[in-house]
Amino acid sequence: MFKFLELVKKHLIVSILLAMILGLIVGYYVDTSWLKNLIIPLTFVLVYPMMVTLNLSSLKQKSNIKLQFTTQIINFVIFPAIAFGLGYVFFQDQTYLRLGLLLIALFPTSGMTISWTVMAKGNINEVLRMVIIGLLLGAILSPFYITVLLGSDINVPILQIISQVLIIVFIPLFFAFITQKLIIKKHGEEKFNKKIKPKFPLFSTFGIVLMIFTAISLKAAVLVNNPMILLDILIPLLILFAIYFIISIVTARLLFNRADGIALVNGTLIRNLSLSLALTLSVFPEAGIAALLIAIAYVIQVQIAAWNAKLSKVIFKPE
Repeated sequence: MFKFLELVKKHLIVSILLAMILGLIVGYYVDTSWLKNLIIPLTFVLVYPMMVTLNLSSLKQKSNIKLQFTTQIINFVIFPAIAFGLGYVFFQDQTYLRLGLLLIALFPTSGMTISWTVMAKGNINEVLRMVIIGLLLGAILSPFYITVLLGSDINVPILQIISQVLIIVFIPLFFAFITQKLIIKKHGEEKFNKKIKPKFPLFSTFGIVLMIFTAISLKAAVLVNNPMILLDILIPLLILFAIYFIISIVTARLLFNRADGIALVNGTLIRNLSLSLALTLSVFPEAGIAALLIAIAYVIQVQIAAWNAKLSKVIFKPE
């Protein structure tokens, strides 16, 4: 089983593309509306394993306040403003596509943030704090951002959003914390970190693939009947990630050293598309087109994150 999951993670781009193709075929010929009932369980499969790997005690340690403050200003002021602006430029009459862009902006960092930072030899301690802080702030702020920015155009069930955020963020976080403590108590911290902890993200990766299959299958008929919609979605997404990339790199180069700069780039550029997708499918069932946009964003983000890791030696000269 773990060999299969490792294969999926190793070839994530191919796995995502296969999930999209299969979702398109299956969704076009078969009624997959029943898959909506699996969204919450899939979300738990996706989010909970990632959270087991988080070191919440890192929040107690001394931190680089300037780095953390700059990161969260980018994540929760600058990036949402850019996503909202692009939404109006490209999707003025398509509110749910604007919602999709906004949700991408509202949930920063993921398990990939940690992985790519380790690969690029960035400041792993600070990026761990970014992941936890970004997760908590995204969960708290997203209901209010959506209400204020889109409440006049769509029906925003703020209480339902808050309840879903509790279900898909804070409940998995609670059980993940308990799981982590129990495993460490039984096997010790060293064995947990070296042998057990690396297994959990494999389940999250598989959950991503299943979630994308669900999102595509639910909008398969729309895609087949109107394939040009892919181009309409792709162009704004490429512009969005290009702007994010430039802002992250320039800020990191101007304000921070190499290790902290890499942490800032990964803590801002990489978004938690899993939570964005889960919230879209669970709270806005009629916003399938937004789920499609987020699913396509996965493919773009994986490529950008991979190239960013490869180019980090050029962008950030060794000190």
